[in-house]
Amino acid sequence: MSVDQITIKGAGGLRLAAEKLGDEKAMPVLLAHGGGQTRRAWKRVTHDLAEAGFCVIAIDMRGHGESDWSLDGAYELADFASDLVAIAAGLDSKPAVVGASLGGLAGMIAEGELAPGSFASLTLVDIAPRMETSGVMRVVGFMDQHVETGFASPQEAADVIARYLPHRRKRGAGGNLRHYLRESDDGRFYWHWDPLFIRNVMGSNRLDPERHEKQFEMLSQAACRLRLPLHLIRGGSSDLVSEEAVAHLRGLVPHAEYTDIADATHMVVGDSNDAFSATILKFLKHHHQSTEAGS
Repeated sequence: MSVDQITIKGAGGLRLAAEKLGDEKAMPVLLAHGGGQTRRAWKRVTHDLAEAGFCVIAIDMRGHGESDWSLDGAYELADFASDLVAIAAGLDSKPAVVGASLGGLAGMIAEGELAPGSFASLTLVDIAPRMETSGVMRVVGFMDQHVETGFASPQEAADVIARYLPHRRKRGAGGNLRHYLRESDDGRFYWHWDPLFIRNVMGSNRLDPERHEKQFEMLSQAACRLRLPLHLIRGGSSDLVSEEAVAHLRGLVPHAEYTDIADATHMVVGDSNDAFSATILKFLKHHHQSTEAGS
């Protein structure tokens, strides 16, 4: 099954790189990755969903991968959310949105605050309005550590990732890793996202107690307004979404469905791809009709 490389317009006409796979007439599923990732984080998932009869669109979020960087550093949650609203508005039918971490937060704001009714359903991948500060700090620390200095080689980046994800089998500096790096004129390799992203959204200000509380309230209010089918998928070993955070979200959205994937961390898709695909397909097929289901 061939993959089409396309460009989609986000908010304000910002160009977003994307991959499209599956029957164009089928139910669209929009995949929004986490902070610091690219659309390739969903590589195996896109094929699983397309083979099940869905039209899958995986995007590079603004400032990430091959998508445009925001010239004015617009990387607040509302900016990412506005992109999802713009993409949904340009499709022939409402998409089922699957958002990991940052993508999930943007999905909550988009559907719960900016433009209710834009999506057919929303799946949150290890993210909720209430987040564990220690987990957030670990993610922020990893992303901020080499944002200015970069790496001497892709192998050095691979070694850093291995220390960050010690539970995974260590991988070398293969072709897949290079999609997450860009080589600069100085010969060093940097993460394939705009450094202003870490400063504006994932920087230390986010951990300021007052700002953190305001964000918690904003996300909680957005979640309260969600009327569409909602699915929370948590990594059983997540250090960012606790059981208390799950209970809080389910209190806000009583109809929300919940799946815990054992042994997966915050990086659910990469840790347990097969279990994740099976879980998301069960939810999507229950609430939406794919071409396979309708054939």
